[in-house]
Amino acid sequence: MTMKNTVIAVAGPTAVGKTKFAIEVARRFDGEVVSCDSMQLYKFMNIGSAKPDAEELAQVKHHLVDIIDPRVPFSVAEYQQLAKAAIADVMSRGKVPVISGGTGLYLNSLIYDMDFSSNPGDLTYRKELEKIAEEEGTEAVHRMLQNEDPDAAALIHPNNTKRIIRALERLHDGEGNVRPFSGILKETDDYEMILVGLTRERQELYDRINARVDILINNGLVDEVKELMAMGLTSDDISMKGIGYKEIIAFLNNEYDLATAVDTVKKNTRHYAKKQLTWYRRYDKINWLNISEFNSDEEAIEELISWLEKRI
Repeated sequence: MTMKNTVIAVAGPTAVGKTKFAIEVARRFDGEVVSCDSMQLYKFMNIGSAKPDAEELAQVKHHLVDIIDPRVPFSVAEYQQLAKAAIADVMSRGKVPVISGGTGLYLNSLIYDMDFSSNPGDLTYRKELEKIAEEEGTEAVHRMLQNEDPDAAALIHPNNTKRIIRALERLHDGEGNVRPFSGILKETDDYEMILVGLTRERQELYDRINARVDILINNGLVDEVKELMAMGLTSDDISMKGIGYKEIIAFLNNEYDLATAVDTVKKNTRHYAKKQLTWYRRYDKINWLNISEFNSDEEAIEELISWLEKRI
């Protein structure tokens, strides 16, 4: 593996410390950070998304942070296009792209050659699937996909009807024969990726999550959500479905009190972290670093840097 064609990805559950580690990796290897976070993309959503602060942004150049209006729908396909363009730009200047973030679908789009273009498919079968989704809900067709190809179902958000139907179409070759959708995926040859997974002991991670939620509230998350709602955003917008935003919207809509909202954010974030870890463990090539095994983050960072130096 040569530095010229290398991408370093720093993944891990929420609140594990990805930003800190990714920035240091970028500093040491003359790199730039490319965000892989579905919330940090959005403008005006600074607190709840836990964006890098001004000091962190000043240490190394960041891409795909604070660029999308939250009132505009945004897809994984659009992310892939922007992220791959950013990676190519960083490489063209002789620097190392460092992917940082915890959105599994986004990371998949950079690891694999995922084709988001439309597939004509079997129109009769498609109409049948669309009817099921309309009458029984998207979860019904997602269950169908889970039954036929669990790996494919894990790659697609349960609410993304279009992609679920497309995946089911791909499972059928026109004669009713099934072929694994997940088997279609192959690693991209656009670059060589070193994938690092950060983790901590469960209780330490949960304590960090709880503490971070308290910090977000103290930093003004409620006022941030009020301002977003004043812009016309509601719980129906994709950008507002993120953890931390949807619960505060419910509080502002008098569905429960603030204490309940905060507890719900903490609970949902802990659950999300668990799901993230489950997702990452599916990657055969991931290299895990348990930060809890070190005396400090700094010691863990030095271990990571030393390990990367041997790989590149």
